[in-house]
Amino acid sequence: MGILDGLNERQQEAVTTTEGRVRVVAGAGSGKTRALAHRYAYLVNNLGIDPSNILCVTFTNKAAKEMAQRISKLVDRGHYNDYVCTIHGFCVKVLRKEIYRIGFPRIFLIIDKDDSKQLAREVMQELGIEKKDTTINAFLNNVEFNKGLLKNEYVKKYMLSGYKPSEKDKEFPFIVFLQKQLKLFALDFQDLIYFTWYILDTFDEAREYWQNELNYIMVDEAQDCTNSEWYIVELLCKKYNNLFIVGDPDQLIYEWRGVALGSFMNFRHDHEVIMEENYRSTPNILDVANSVIVYNKNRIEKTLFTRHNPGKQVIHFHGNTQIEEAQWIVKQIKDIEHKLGAKNGDFAILYRASYLSRFIEEALMRDGLKYTIWGGIRFFERKEIKDSLSYIRLIALGDDLSFKRIVNVPSRKIGKVFLSRLSAIAEMEKVSLYDALKNHKNDDVFRKESVEKFIKLIEESREFSAISSISELLEYVLTGSGLKKELRDDGEEERLENIAELIDSIRYYEEVNKEEDITLETYLQDIALYTNADYKKDADTIKLMTIHQAKGLEFPFVFVIGLSEGILPNYRTIRERKKEGEEEERRLMYVAMTRAEKALFLTESEGFNVSTRTDKYPSRFIREIKKQFFVTEGSMDESLWKGTDQLIMSLEARENITESVFEEGDIVTHAIFGQGTVIEVNAERKSCKVSFENFERNILFLHLTKQTEETR
Repeated sequence: MGILDGLNERQQEAVTTTEGRVRVVAGAGSGKTRALAHRYAYLVNNLGIDPSNILCVTFTNKAAKEMAQRISKLVDRGHYNDYVCTIHGFCVKVLRKEIYRIGFPRIFLIIDKDDSKQLAREVMQELGIEKKDTTINAFLNNVEFNKGLLKNEYVKKYMLSGYKPSEKDKEFPFIVFLQKQLKLFALDFQDLIYFTWYILDTFDEAREYWQNELNYIMVDEAQDCTNSEWYIVELLCKKYNNLFIVGDPDQLIYEWRGVALGSFMNFRHDHEVIMEENYRSTPNILDVANSVIVYNKNRIEKTLFTRHNPGKQVIHFHGNTQIEEAQWIVKQIKDIEHKLGAKNGDFAILYRASYLSRFIEEALMRDGLKYTIWGGIRFFERKEIKDSLSYIRLIALGDDLSFKRIVNVPSRKIGKVFLSRLSAIAEMEKVSLYDALKNHKNDDVFRKESVEKFIKLIEESREFSAISSISELLEYVLTGSGLKKELRDDGEEERLENIAELIDSIRYYEEVNKEEDITLETYLQDIALYTNADYKKDADTIKLMTIHQAKGLEFPFVFVIGLSEGILPNYRTIRERKKEGEEEERRLMYVAMTRAEKALFLTESEGFNVSTRTDKYPSRFIREIKKQFFVTEGSMDESLWKGTDQLIMSLEARENITESVFEEGDIVTHAIFGQGTVIEVNAERKSCKVSFENFERNILFLHLTKQTEETR
């Protein structure tokens, strides 16, 4: 079988155009991986190029592995070189050969996010930086920002020159962090790029070696390359100038990571191939995807098509509640499994943010459907959720498992010796660990301020539980324990969102069961039915994942859920990056829809939107789909679209408010609280602290009217 057999005209063109700078715009499902593998084989088998002179860069390790497997089946010699890898993987290969030039050992340490957090903690502790001043995540974000700002310059300036930092340095903590890395000969993923760039730029011999070595360079998912990665690729191909890039600007969803769309869009090329034939999806799915993405202005025009049968019409479902949305999804899955013989593994449920998985998880467990959180943890198995539930379980039941889990959450400096001695007493007196601690809190070994506060919190929470709802109790204990504050101080926004979602679910439970005599104990029993569900790791499971995690994957049946304005598109993204942010969110929607092979379902529901702090309304992206391309199920009032428009205008209005509208001493009016006086202005948050008649409140600018001489 020839290398070109089975390829369409555009794929053949991509494979056989071997010389010069070639840009391939490959739509979703157009067979770009197949084209890349066959091009590699064409270079080896037909042109006689040695595999050691070909670099094929992919975006993920998974993609690299798949590419290598395909190539190994095509090349005559039955092998391929190890230059089929990610850009970071290639940089490691360069550094292992060349890093000695800057005094590093060839076996250097590569550190991950957790390692970086530990280094950040050490730096903050050494410099006396308290969490109230900055979070660990914020500290690391600053490190990442400065590396990105300085690019490869920081390598020489702060790590190789013997630079002695002083506290007068503007970025003193950043420099201390770098030098702590240097002592360990440790590089993070950013460093791999910048150190490679620095070495290739600085040492002629190293640069010439790699330029001579790499006759042909191919870059997969090129739209996702950062400017720094582009620089390295362009530097490497200068001698032979054979650079082949494949990508799809419509699938660029990582601009927030520093990826530059313009690098692909403005790529100087000798030849261009546009691959529009889709082998994955039905015409009905592609019609929907095409009708949304055309609203983006910054793109290379193309229209996906397929020779498949039309397939099942795309369905949009509107639920009155998230529960109804989840139940409808479960029903569709069971119906498809029954009628078409589909398996659990044929289904994927995609969402913009991980907290949206909770209602789906509950519904799937209730019906005994196996599922897997792709690259993540089930909602009720997430640490912050288990910690939260353990607090209220300890309050209700006083059990040892809950005690062990949260006695040191947040940290109360309770170590193994402390717990060992406490366990011995509890065993001897035949009481729970908590009761043992309460009974012996004044013993020398247990006398701690943190212990006294912990016991006081639990006892006061038990008293509070008698007069409060379960949701109010959880709010009370999470605030009193300091857990919410710790997560906020550490910048753990996703974990805080998950806790907010848990509290919201409890409120829903209370509402549904308001006619029943519910107690804290009965709630814990009910929730245990979900948390104790026994699931084995099984490939034949429904996949739940964020849309970002779904990039590059495909499934027969896809549900894109939580399609509410403010969630997708994400309000924060649009707020920070305006039209660019909106276009990236639309690309994210496009990626989600083009994961589907046989059927696509788009769902959303009414309720409260945590992102916008308003009622939920359908996403603008659903309305952008031409009506003839989908059907709507569920009881949906068309007036909700007016709510979408009003919400969009409201959110835009919030961002258009200037920071100089109010000053201290201004008389203002609030629709609910009446007249008050501005006593403090927070321009960054676009809010004022206002003194009303008997109280103070922090109010967003949007909700205040300044009283002038004319209006008084």
